[in-house]
Amino acid sequence: MAFQKAVKGTALIGGGAIATIFGLSQFSQYRNKHGAFVHVQAAEAVTVPIKNHLPTREEQILALQTTDEFDVLVIGGGATGCGCALDAVTRGLKTALVERYDFSSGTSSRSTKLIHGGVRYLQKAIMKLDLEQYRMVKEALEERANLLEIAPHLSAPLPIMLPVYKWWQLPYYWLGIKIYDMVAGSQCLKSSYVLSKSRALELFPMLRKDALVAAIVYYDGQHNDARMNLAIALTAARYGAATANYAEVLRLLKTTEPAGGKERVCGVRCRDVLTGQEFDVKAKCVINATGPFTDSVRKMDDQEVPNICQPSAGVHIVMPGYYSPDHMGLLDPATSDGRVIFFLPWEKMTIAGTTDSPTDVTSHPIPTEEDINFILNEVRNYLSADVEVRRGDVLAAWSGIRPLVTDPNSKDTQSISRNHVVTISDSGLVTIAGGKWTTYRAMAQDALDAAVRAHNLRASSSRTIGLQLEGAKDWSPTLYIRLVQDYGLESEVAQHLASTYGGKAYEVAKIAQVTGKRWPIVGKRLVSEFPYIEAEVVYGVKEYARTAVDMISRRTRLAFLNVQAAEEALPRIVDIMGKELNWSEQKKKEELEAAKKFLYYEMGYKVKTDQLTDSSEISLMPSDIERYEKRFHMFDKDKKGFITILDVQRVLESIGVQIAENTLHDILNEVDLNKNGQVELNEFLQLMSAIQKGHVSGSRLAVLMKTAEENLRQRVLISVDRSGGGL
Repeated sequence: MAFQKAVKGTALIGGGAIATIFGLSQFSQYRNKHGAFVHVQAAEAVTVPIKNHLPTREEQILALQTTDEFDVLVIGGGATGCGCALDAVTRGLKTALVERYDFSSGTSSRSTKLIHGGVRYLQKAIMKLDLEQYRMVKEALEERANLLEIAPHLSAPLPIMLPVYKWWQLPYYWLGIKIYDMVAGSQCLKSSYVLSKSRALELFPMLRKDALVAAIVYYDGQHNDARMNLAIALTAARYGAATANYAEVLRLLKTTEPAGGKERVCGVRCRDVLTGQEFDVKAKCVINATGPFTDSVRKMDDQEVPNICQPSAGVHIVMPGYYSPDHMGLLDPATSDGRVIFFLPWEKMTIAGTTDSPTDVTSHPIPTEEDINFILNEVRNYLSADVEVRRGDVLAAWSGIRPLVTDPNSKDTQSISRNHVVTISDSGLVTIAGGKWTTYRAMAQDALDAAVRAHNLRASSSRTIGLQLEGAKDWSPTLYIRLVQDYGLESEVAQHLASTYGGKAYEVAKIAQVTGKRWPIVGKRLVSEFPYIEAEVVYGVKEYARTAVDMISRRTRLAFLNVQAAEEALPRIVDIMGKELNWSEQKKKEELEAAKKFLYYEMGYKVKTDQLTDSSEISLMPSDIERYEKRFHMFDKDKKGFITILDVQRVLESIGVQIAENTLHDILNEVDLNKNGQVELNEFLQLMSAIQKGHVSGSRLAVLMKTAEENLRQRVLISVDRSGGGL
């Protein structure tokens, strides 16, 4: 009875909103049905031939240097920039794109991995009767449907659970989610539904049980963001766009109109970051799609122009997969400070985030300990007390900078909409700013529509609705079975290749090396616990990867999944890339160090050392100290006060175990805080104290020494696989 009253009360309060939404959704039903027809028309109307051969980066740079004039030149290789290039080239325009770093090296690879309309934006639209916010959500939901269609190998629907801990919240949240379904109309992925407490715990067993009333499940999309961005860039290249990463814009080129003496932007001065060579790229229209760096490019045009972007930092963390079900996400709709936190399965791990705080624009954002702990605390609030949420289980952490559009009436970034704006300067520079990942295609279409009008370009209308991206052709949910049967790949590796490269997975499988084992026949893994194989490094070079960082963070996602695994794979990755790109030994060394620096600062590896340093106070019981000292002295037979690789090798040999010297070096280096090549007793006790506190988990040295102690008594072999523990 109480529940029925609550529903009725909420229905009365939200009646106006429902009526409004219903009316708008009825109109959208017509648009969607009409849109389905437009879908087919747009994709089939592309007259530009697509290339089977992907041009090399060298060929792309040559095209930039030798083409007299492009119709459109896009600055920025993120999702929006690549979307602009694809939109332009499929309209029949001669198109170029330049990116200072790698495709998707910035914000586009550091998202929450969701393709969504934005539940919280819809809430604001209803509560504030904000039509602009509503339109943004509506547009995003339409784009969500399109993105799931044009890249089915890289994206999929994901059910997300919203746990309810107060009875009055159930009808409130239910109404909001149902309106979200209604706004999506016929493009609703699957209707939302209510779960009882017992059913919710069955599907999400690690959820906090006490006070749980029920749960609501709704659907949004999820994708591999960096690979999606790259797929857009590769598709544009195959349609004929001259796209080049590591091509930095030094300044804008301008010409003076004969009539009136007005200055117009006519191209850019570029520098090939890899060779240092400088050259001009001429274009009738230049589009600025540089995300957080929007204002820096605008100031190349006019130093006095006011900023239009207000950057916001969003931190995410990755934890082991056992923290969440394989196919169910979680939404915390109201965190302790009013933000929203997602807790999602991704690539067999668990991703949690995001934060939202003002920040300075930088190419190398660093996750802070404060933000990491904020996310961990919010996760603890929703997980069962049986699940110990440990700081040491953070496998990777990163920060991305959202290019939010400034609202002069806003006091903080949290109330800023993710709407996009298109502006055209007096000199003709077109800028597309703001927006969100999901709406990249619509943003690109709006930018190109404005560019065509402002510069009188001869072009057709947009052709990107329904246009399949790289890998979508020839993909099917059972493609991986063919890969297993035809090439002898492991099932897990085959599934990974199919979901990453789509129909292009065959090309990767063809160059996979023979393992020399009975099974799998081909496909040597880069690290044992992830399905990435060496052939992907070779193929990644063909996909314009030019640095080790490109490979560990965007061609594969190792850096985003487990920084220790990424570091472990680096030497082999550098060797393979060195062979493909003819690197010298010095260049290989530089790449290795640059990649380690990237992992250390930008992907949260620094936190591991900080955790041990910050927990330098040894808070162990006297009995524990005595036990750990005995374990330590089993290795330190000479009572030196420290152990070296030789000490560890001697103990392992005595029980018949051999571990490669470089592996032992890595194991000791994880604990060697002062980096003097040895682990001192105090460092070992600090490690064990940090493990007890949950600040560190999965230390290979701790596991090895404990197992060795037991085996000296029992003479049983030691497992030396990396445990997969966190930072």
